[in-house]
Amino acid sequence: MQTFTMVLQEIWTSLFMWFFYALIPCLLTDEVAILPAPQNLSVLSTNMKHLLMWSPVTVPGETVYYSVEYQGEYESLYTSHIWIPSSWCSLTEGPECDVTDDITATVPYNLRVRATLGSQTSAWSILKHPFNRNSTILTPPGMEITKDGFHLVIELEDLGPQFEFLVAYWRREPGAEEHVKMVRSGGIPVHLETMEPGAAYCVKAQTFVKAIGRYSAFSQTECVEVQGEAIPLVLALFAFVGFMLILVVVPLFVWKMGRLLQYSCCPVVVLPDTLMEFHCCRPGWSAVAQSWLTATSASGVQAILLPQPPEK
Repeated sequence: MQTFTMVLQEIWTSLFMWFFYALIPCLLTDEVAILPAPQNLSVLSTNMKHLLMWSPVTVPGETVYYSVEYQGEYESLYTSHIWIPSSWCSLTEGPECDVTDDITATVPYNLRVRATLGSQTSAWSILKHPFNRNSTILTPPGMEITKDGFHLVIELEDLGPQFEFLVAYWRREPGAEEHVKMVRSGGIPVHLETMEPGAAYCVKAQTFVKAIGRYSAFSQTECVEVQGEAIPLVLALFAFVGFMLILVVVPLFVWKMGRLLQYSCCPVVVLPDTLMEFHCCRPGWSAVAQSWLTATSASGVQAILLPQPPEK
């Protein structure tokens, strides 16, 4: 009988302790159940941008905050499984976190998230499978093809410092050779080819990330066509006419300026018609001539000697 009584006492004591420990969380949370942990963790990774997402924890009339931590290969193997808080997601409101800056190596990363409401915190929810950035989805780059005169120019979408671009271009004709050019960064116009008049050229591009050693698919092919030779012929005609005008005008101008300088520096005095007639009508005059005109001006007027009649 005494043994039976002791067993009953132990049962009642166990039941009381169980009820007490079950009641404590309700008392501490004002009769609200323990905050549930976030569920359905996944990572959406495109073009090396990594977004951790989860299903939100809903509490009517309250705002729930979330904290995210990560654990890389080094932390997992060499630092006693330490977890590092995400640099951008400490008490964030939305059910997502950009962990791009936290994923800095091409190794598996563990990710976890928990909810916080006031003094309550949920348990940690851990991503089911570790995430490695080499699984990111690479998309073809956006590109703009333009013509600068007869130059084929491409400008690629700027996807970040880790991205390079492989550009293929060719002349659209049967048996045309395809050329390939590596472009180191986006957002800058790059010259590809000097195009021939009247021809069409086509371009396509793909992204390359050296950190993970992967290429995207090629973009859709875009083609541009160059105008015919009408404009170059007109320009050539104008150039030829201009050159011929220079050949004619420059020598004529030099000759004219020479004549003007000659008349300005060394003018010649011409005899009046009356003197010329008088000289011609006296053919028997002496050959000894007396100076009739003398240069009197500082400009160097030439003296003209007229013949004098012989003495009787």
